[in-house]
Amino acid sequence: MHTFLERQITSKITQKLANNPVVALLGPRQCGKSTLAKKIISHLKPAIYLDLELPSDQNKLTNPQSFFQFNQNQLICIDEIQRQPELFPIIRAVVDQQNKNQQFLLLGSASQELLQQSSESLAGRIAYLELTPFNTQELTLQSTLDVRMLLQRGGFPRSYLAVNEQESYEWRHNFIRTFLEQDIPALGINIDTHRLRRFWMMCAHISGQLLNASKLGESLGVSHHTIRSYLELLSKTFILRILPPLEANLKKRLVKSPKILLRDTGLLNTLLEIENPNQLMGHPNYGHIWESFAIEQILSQYTQWRPYFYRDSNGGEIDLILEKGQERLALEFKTHSNPSISASALKIIDELNISKLHLIIPEHGSHYPLNDKTDVLGLTDFLNRRTTTL
Repeated sequence: MHTFLERQITSKITQKLANNPVVALLGPRQCGKSTLAKKIISHLKPAIYLDLELPSDQNKLTNPQSFFQFNQNQLICIDEIQRQPELFPIIRAVVDQQNKNQQFLLLGSASQELLQQSSESLAGRIAYLELTPFNTQELTLQSTLDVRMLLQRGGFPRSYLAVNEQESYEWRHNFIRTFLEQDIPALGINIDTHRLRRFWMMCAHISGQLLNASKLGESLGVSHHTIRSYLELLSKTFILRILPPLEANLKKRLVKSPKILLRDTGLLNTLLEIENPNQLMGHPNYGHIWESFAIEQILSQYTQWRPYFYRDSNGGEIDLILEKGQERLALEFKTHSNPSISASALKIIDELNISKLHLIIPEHGSHYPLNDKTDVLGLTDFLNRRTTTL
């Protein structure tokens, strides 16, 4: 089962196309970019769609400049653009020649930084947008949200919409294998796939925890520099998030290592061999899995905020701090419906001049004050609140 669900980002894509010659929609493989792009261009005719994974479409671009000029009155959508980055200078020349908006929609499974030539060749001509797997807000709008299922299966459409847990689990296994064996080589990256898989599994075990590059390097038999290159690769292919520590001007020693978060908990659970919700709830890493999930859901909505975590040398910690301008939000993630908060956390928010600490729990419909500086909210309740009221 794979049903099209309306995506939150749809109107933003059409708006960017109307105001830019080129729009790049980036995100992990299988998150729904192709389906969404085909839906959008069906309403923006005339348009043409090319998939660079298909030899027939690759052949059409044997002479790309001629092809683009012949189809200059159409919106040209190119899927898996990272397979032919040499197209970017040609696209730039065509864009400058035509001097109009809504010329190209590019889909890619690698970050802007990994598509090196795009930033050099199309600067000032291109708008970048990121499509994530399904998130809670999208599924709420479609009345198809099941937070526990989203936590278990993750947000990749074919995983979340699978007919049962077994089909979902097998799809994710295949995704991991294909990512390692096909997607990474397609980026022109020469890497030991068995070692990268081991590294990915190690990251699953420490998701929501501090990075210790030297320790990981010892376990894999590589240097900490190699570990950081693996981290960068998984980060720029939308698999992993590196959450930096807050650098606050306080008179205490702060942790300088980042946190590692796997962005999709369906893949995280698969790497941890968690096959069903009962195994998930009883897993020793459940708290960190919930934290990884909740942070990713929040950051998919709070796109204009800078994310950090806070931890000092005395063990005082805040799981997530969001900054925008002079504003700061502080959040802790708890798996129990009746959470408590430490005195050290309350002291930290005072030192950081944050008025309130939000404790985020799985249960929807929960919202009550714990004290005058702390409240408890379900994840979806927090996301449904307007930022200005927080």
